[in-house]
Amino acid sequence: MLTAIIMAAMATAQAGPAPAFESDNETTREVAYESIATGDMAQAIARLEAARVENPGDPALLINLGAAYAATGEYARAEECYRQAIASEDRYDLELADGQWVDSRNAARMALLSLESRAN
Repeated sequence: MLTAIIMAAMATAQAGPAPAFESDNETTREVAYESIATGDMAQAIARLEAARVENPGDPALLINLGAAYAATGEYARAEECYRQAIASEDRYDLELADGQWVDSRNAARMALLSLESRAN
């Protein structure tokens, strides 16, 4: 399954959450883009945690939740989300802010590396 997620602000700035768009070959997922784009991380976290109940292994959701936690300084929670996205049985392609398409596991690995470099 091919899923398109336009990523806008993940962890440090290369990629992050955004609303997915839908076309014939793509599935749409709402991943709190508006909340993250406007800097409302509390709302983004609340929305993503609620969505996580129904879709606990959704990589885009986990990556965006990790980005929101990282933006609030909750690095351990962000790391947990990124690691869960890497380990998820689900995987699909995500579109980054620069237009590059990346496998969800690779996007989560990039976010984790970015997070680790912030900590050092």
